[in-house]
Amino acid sequence: MLDKNTTLKAKELLGELKGTVKLLVFTQETECMFCAQNKELAQDMAGLSDKILVEVYDFIKDEQAAKRYGIDKIPAIAVTGETEDYGIRFFGIPSGYEFISLIEAIKLVSSGEHGLSEDTVRKMAAVTKPVHIQVYVTPTCPYCPRAVVLAHKLAFMSEHVRADMVEAIEFPHLANKHAVMGIPKSVINETYYVEGAVPEKSFVDKLLKALESKEVP
Repeated sequence: MLDKNTTLKAKELLGELKGTVKLLVFTQETECMFCAQNKELAQDMAGLSDKILVEVYDFIKDEQAAKRYGIDKIPAIAVTGETEDYGIRFFGIPSGYEFISLIEAIKLVSSGEHGLSEDTVRKMAAVTKPVHIQVYVTPTCPYCPRAVVLAHKLAFMSEHVRADMVEAIEFPHLANKHAVMGIPKSVINETYYVEGAVPEKSFVDKLLKALESKEVP
């Protein structure tokens, strides 16, 4: 999946990784259009550093693993630490601009440094309810990685948050369900929508509002 130039750039962006990162790939290559490419991409990433490990699971045969990691569609990658799961997910192949989101997720888990503001940390410390963020993207959207990376940072910081990148073209039924007309579009707990790659403070404030509201704004 990675040509020579992309490999060199990816190594440069990753830098020296500190902790071990696992890419848990869920696949079913005879039934899934992009599963083979998704697995190949993960394996190529593992070739960039001995700190990146890949585990491959069959979506059907390894049903228990899929349930454990909340994988309900494929292709999928869960980015975890060596022993900890931070709720960071990719549904659909992270190609195009979303390749940056994958690199940033690996760096985040490896370094353990989320870089979020003190205000965000303080506000998120009050969150005790489950939060599920789905960020709908396409590979050609240059603004989408900013929204994905922010969502993944929030998941890394809070045990109550899970954050998914969802590739809208690969999952059109979900994009239609959530009326995804423009991207990025973040869906919080299935009912609250945030349009665009909004600043950190604005997104966190909207997330907190979503936890107080059962209505679609």
